[in-house]
Amino acid sequence: MNKSKLQKIELEDITKYKIPSHPLFSPDGKNVAFQVTRSDVDKNEYHTDIWLYTIGDDKARQVTWTLDAGIVIWADNENIILSRHTKDDKAGTTKLYKLNISGGEARPWLTLPFPVNTFKKVNDKLFAALGNIKASDPDAYKDSEETRKKKEEQEKEDKDYQIVDEIPYWFNGAGFTNGSRTALFTVEIIEDDGASEAKAACKRVTQPYFNANDLYVKDEKIYYCGNIEKSKQSKYQNVYAYDIKTKKTEGIYKKNDLSLGGLFSLDGKLYVYASDMKKYGTNQTSDICLVEKDKISAAYVPEVSLYSSVLGDTAEGFGGIYEGEKEYLSVATVRDHNAIFKFTADKSGKKLSKKTIWEEDGLVCSMDASKDDIAIIYQGWDHVAEFFVMDKKTMNKKRVTFLNDEVTEGRYIAKPNRIDYTSEGLDLRGWVLLPDGFDPKKKYPAVLDVHGGPRCVYGETFFHEMQLWVAKGYVVFFTNIKGSDGRGDEFADIRNDYGKTDFKNLMDFTDAVLEAYPNIDKTKLCETGGSYGGFMTNWIIGHTDRFCCAASQRSISNWISFSFISDIGEIFGPDQCGAANAFGDDNTRILWDQSPLKYADKVKTPTLFLHSDEDYRCPLPEGMQMMQAIAARGVETRMCIFRGENHELSRAGKPKHRMKRLTEITNWFDKHTK
Repeated sequence: MNKSKLQKIELEDITKYKIPSHPLFSPDGKNVAFQVTRSDVDKNEYHTDIWLYTIGDDKARQVTWTLDAGIVIWADNENIILSRHTKDDKAGTTKLYKLNISGGEARPWLTLPFPVNTFKKVNDKLFAALGNIKASDPDAYKDSEETRKKKEEQEKEDKDYQIVDEIPYWFNGAGFTNGSRTALFTVEIIEDDGASEAKAACKRVTQPYFNANDLYVKDEKIYYCGNIEKSKQSKYQNVYAYDIKTKKTEGIYKKNDLSLGGLFSLDGKLYVYASDMKKYGTNQTSDICLVEKDKISAAYVPEVSLYSSVLGDTAEGFGGIYEGEKEYLSVATVRDHNAIFKFTADKSGKKLSKKTIWEEDGLVCSMDASKDDIAIIYQGWDHVAEFFVMDKKTMNKKRVTFLNDEVTEGRYIAKPNRIDYTSEGLDLRGWVLLPDGFDPKKKYPAVLDVHGGPRCVYGETFFHEMQLWVAKGYVVFFTNIKGSDGRGDEFADIRNDYGKTDFKNLMDFTDAVLEAYPNIDKTKLCETGGSYGGFMTNWIIGHTDRFCCAASQRSISNWISFSFISDIGEIFGPDQCGAANAFGDDNTRILWDQSPLKYADKVKTPTLFLHSDEDYRCPLPEGMQMMQAIAARGVETRMCIFRGENHELSRAGKPKHRMKRLTEITNWFDKHTK
């Protein structure tokens, strides 16, 4: 067999990729702005540049180089509002910049006296914003400079203390959030001469303990979802409207019986995504519902999720909807890939019709659209995420950027080979990645990679970690088991079934792969997974010793402890285990029976544990319990704890930490297979 001339994917490549995200059309649809994120290994951080594409051009162009800013909104057809955070910014403020696309540097435009997470234009002089406040000090945004400094000094005095008196008291990626709420503000521009920073009058609209989770602007009203939350997070939200003329708030739907978000309008009628969570629990797919006074009714009941849950480690997701006067577009997850659905309403508005206007293997990281065109950040199996455009008439996909060709050109990228199999009466599919020059007469080690979620999916899309292991000579195989997304709520529902059907699916898939590729060395099978995949890793090692080693990442080992320490534990833990709550003998028995820690005395597999100390989704003690339990029994183990990282380590961790993570896992595999 001829030796391949292609080079191999390298560990360091993960720091060389340039990742586009956040496409946003100008109001007239002639231009699309998007972000490109790149690594700075020396400083162990990331930089973000703004790029611009004019419809009809062959190429996009970079318009910022040193600003490190993110896209907020288009102010008009010529100016983009950007957000930038630096060490010099005043604490508790947000610095906004205005960039003219015709040329020149972005100029400081407006400093808002509160941290902003959503900013929408109402008209040329008025904006709506969602911003963070302390419920105990909701009007801090009005503080004078002197008062602000005094409070900052007091916070320094109290930095060694953290008081918690509510749940959840922390949130993954945000740290301790006790007492923090998301408030609705109006921002009225008082003076903007274009030369110096604009002046604005800010007003908090919502009550101190109100927590808003969505914001939508239409005509003369600001719509938002949320609820008052004191001491405990609410499962439900209501819908409100703030009239900018009368400055009064109206409760449109206030029954406290639905999980709500994603407001939009179509043909002049208001819609919201809503779930009662009664049939399939917290993971139940939301219906698109018509909103009327004191009434929310389903206009479309989705068969699949109306967002992208396809996984990748070289892509950033942001948005996936577009609202026009007569159409509403949404990215959807269909089995193991993404599609774009178009919705139109009947005359009454009570029924929405769906049409699939585009569907293709791969991953749509984000999308925006105009009247005539659609912009997507798309990633296929053979390339890292890039910016594409399609005109709505033909839906032909045109690639605009080639940001990563310099890194991947001349490299061997393994094509996913699909395997269809059956398990527990289910028709399932998975994929196998083969090393370059794969020789059926040669023996190969292999890696089973289990996805997170569980309501996520693997698909035919580039995955750096898998391609790296292929480059190291491993066969890599992965699949979508019961509990995965893309096939509706019934398929995704594994409540009170964790470690049962899903475990059997994984073992049957492993058998199917070994049958299809008999030259895989059965004594050199490795396994890994993160989040739900980490749970499954912990479960697998307690129920089989067929793997020579395993790497458990950001895992769950004990549903009882998870329910009392995770940022989502109080609701998610009991719900997923089919328990009423986490209290009482019957409920704790249900949680404990589905906890990998219960079966730690059966573990023989050498296992590496990786966890982040600021992971509040699957907190550090979850990994530590399992590691200590098997270490106490003399099972070979090792734990790598990443300081300052959270649940998103593999996707958004600092560049050096992402390389260290992959190095730890790869070395562990090598140690037990070479």
